[in-house]
Amino acid sequence: MKKVVLFGAVALLFASCGGNVEGDRAEANDAQDVQEVSEAVVYKANTKQSTIAWEGADVAGKVHDGAISLNEGMLKVKDGALVGGQFVIDMSSLVNHDVENEEYNAKLVGHLKSPDFFSVDSFPTASFEITSVEDYTGTEGFTHTITGNLTMKDITKSISFPANVSMDNGTISATTGSFVIDRSDWNVRFRSVTFFDAAELKDKAIKNDIGLKIKLAAQEANNTTASL
Repeated sequence: MKKVVLFGAVALLFASCGGNVEGDRAEANDAQDVQEVSEAVVYKANTKQSTIAWEGADVAGKVHDGAISLNEGMLKVKDGALVGGQFVIDMSSLVNHDVENEEYNAKLVGHLKSPDFFSVDSFPTASFEITSVEDYTGTEGFTHTITGNLTMKDITKSISFPANVSMDNGTISATTGSFVIDRSDWNVRFRSVTFFDAAELKDKAIKNDIGLKIKLAAQEANNTTASL
């Protein structure tokens, strides 16, 4: 069976005033229509092999890390090339790995799931849908630029980011570069100067930058074909 592996990591890097998120900035634009592609082969995501790793810094500069799982997902391939796909992120699965104290760990995770950040009770999933895959034209050594619609908290924006995409013996692999989005575009409000007075927040303000990386694994779904 052919396999498609979209490698990377998915990291949410919440930067405090004392730290910066590294990566190319992915500007948020209006959501794009998905381009129709006939006879694309569907590859179903393996949610056990697909992981979303996150890392972030609190206002004191302490770095935290953890993971989020996928609910489901799929990729679409035509003539041996990645042409589309989408995946659904289970926001309720968010966990922290670095805080050993169970009470503090639960408080941190609960805060990230609260209305201050991702409002998981109201918005239990996020998603990303590829709208185009193009040759990379920059100078940083990537092969492709992937554009897609990122939905969080019921807000959908189009973003683009670089990736290395390759094929070998029926396997597709892709590694995203680090890229940065502005959390305020998805109404993630906690201590953001976009929503609150910077003079009042002072050193308690948290930068809007979120850094991202993505990992996804998928297998061909019974030779199914589909149109995007």
